[in-house]
Amino acid sequence: MRSFNILRIYIRKLWRIFILGINKLSPVFATKILHYRITGQWVNLKNPRDFNEKLQWIKLNEDNRVKADLADKFLAYKYVESKCGKSILNNLIAVYDNPTEIDWSMMPEKVAIKCTHGCGYNIVTKDKSLLDKGSVERKLTKWMGEKFGREGLEYHYDFIVPRVIVEEYIEDSHGLLPRDYKVYCFNGKAKLVLVCSDRDEGLKLDFFDLDWNRLNIGLKKNESEKDILRPGCLDEMVKYAEILASGFRFVRIDFYDKDGSAIFGEFTFTPARNMASYYNEFGLKYLGELLELNVSSRSDRVIS
Repeated sequence: MRSFNILRIYIRKLWRIFILGINKLSPVFATKILHYRITGQWVNLKNPRDFNEKLQWIKLNEDNRVKADLADKFLAYKYVESKCGKSILNNLIAVYDNPTEIDWSMMPEKVAIKCTHGCGYNIVTKDKSLLDKGSVERKLTKWMGEKFGREGLEYHYDFIVPRVIVEEYIEDSHGLLPRDYKVYCFNGKAKLVLVCSDRDEGLKLDFFDLDWNRLNIGLKKNESEKDILRPGCLDEMVKYAEILASGFRFVRIDFYDKDGSAIFGEFTFTPARNMASYYNEFGLKYLGELLELNVSSRSDRVIS
């Protein structure tokens, strides 16, 4: 088993070297190869139609440096505050350039520690005394040395300066993690919401329009069997999402519902690395029709 795991790691490293080498020569060709490897489909970049294809086209044809500042979990705080004020922001306790600088004495008991330059770089606890500080620092140092965007060719992450932020632990009045509401915005207008629930039991994904009618655009196996009630702060989420989404063809603005108040989560420009497998065929087409591109315009095309 150990030899097999070592072989898998070696093969993964070879693949990474290969795809990044191709990417240096042609980002378009590298994207096509990666997209096929993950989805089993050749992406059509000359005439993109479904949602994943159009997101790949946007990735290759827009300035990713602008998106980097918003995808940066630290700089996003400043941007959201400038546009919407502090009321929808979680409490940012501290920011560090190096994990060894962390002042553990000033942390609350319940805390979330994150790296700012990617997704999944999170250490969340209800009791900080249970954390092995040395282990946490080593893990954060490892994460900060990684180029998160390289795995899925998500170019905007390469422009983010890695930092560590310490945030307040988000929970509702029952001590539970609040539901995650992801607002899909097209050309600055909110169109639908993805609700993520039951993370501890097995993540469930449910889609709704803004009138809270269920949208059958995801896979049935991923849907919750429980009733998903309309959050009381949905109007607040939509309002702020549209403010923050202004100027972008597509961006997903994520929120938490903390006892009826909307708390900003993050900006997402490349959901599931633009190769999501949680939509059904109709869903990919439906979302693709919402995302308007001007592919034929020369002034709009950076990479063909």
